[in-house]
Amino acid sequence: MTHVLVTGGAGYVGSHACKRLAAAGYTPVAYDNLSSGHRWAVQWGPLEEGEVGDGARLEAVLGEFQPVAVMHFAGLIQVAESVVKPALYYRSNVADTLTLLDAMLAHDVKRIVFSSSAAVYGQPDLVPIDEQSRKAPINPYGTSKRLIEQILDDFGPAYGLRHVSLRYFNAAGADPDGQIGEGHDPETHLIPIILQAASGQRGSLDIYGTDYPTADGTAVRDYVHVCDLADAHLAALEYLMDGGASVCLNLGTGAGYSVREVIAAAEEICGRPIPVQEKPRRAGDPPALVAAADRVQDVLGWRPARSDLRQIVETAWRWHQRTQ
Repeated sequence: MTHVLVTGGAGYVGSHACKRLAAAGYTPVAYDNLSSGHRWAVQWGPLEEGEVGDGARLEAVLGEFQPVAVMHFAGLIQVAESVVKPALYYRSNVADTLTLLDAMLAHDVKRIVFSSSAAVYGQPDLVPIDEQSRKAPINPYGTSKRLIEQILDDFGPAYGLRHVSLRYFNAAGADPDGQIGEGHDPETHLIPIILQAASGQRGSLDIYGTDYPTADGTAVRDYVHVCDLADAHLAALEYLMDGGASVCLNLGTGAGYSVREVIAAAEEICGRPIPVQEKPRRAGDPPALVAAADRVQDVLGWRPARSDLRQIVETAWRWHQRTQ
């Protein structure tokens, strides 16, 4: 068997990546503490419970499975929480990643695909955002991702570690087969919150900001289907397996949708109106975040195949109906 260690493999994006790896002939080993991941999401390989900050546990798992590479999804992701608990985010995201890298090098594992974020850019000067845009994160979450990218860059010439850092824009949607999907607690992502409002699980959807300099006044974001993200991780792994050099790449579609456009699509698909409340802008929310997606296509040959808004919302709604 050809094993790939997947930290955070019981989580939202990690579990979809595990399914994709298995379909391509790899055996994913999900390494997860189950603090936000789910045991039911691990269906395509073994689950090894553990903390990314536990070097001894990591070394035991690496020694047992001898993976050809690591996909690193584990970490904390809530921007607002990072502002009030920066120590937690730097410890969990940065310090624990150093522990992971030490364990990898101890077992001669020198390929890693890292789950980064468009948050490394902060407030963009120009949209769409390309990989050469200024990196000026505006919260500890974004800074933690930027620090890990820098660590990976430094580990290359020093230790021979090669990486692909994938800067996500907005992961969304669910497995079309209905086996896995999004299940955060608390939920902070727009589309599942919209679907909770549609199904009556919450009273209404809050729209933060209706006076942005966009076509309808609401914020615009670039949504990528989670299965397209999983395809990109497989492409990044195979790029490294073929000897590819370290690189940081945007994962986006190059197209943006406003909050009101997402609501309208959800109302059409769900067949019911979605109650909303208009609120003031949140501090630090840019008017638009849209990726320039040319480079990932050139380097990895990856193009999103399922990321039109309707398909994203339809798959998310089917999953939501199944699990509510």
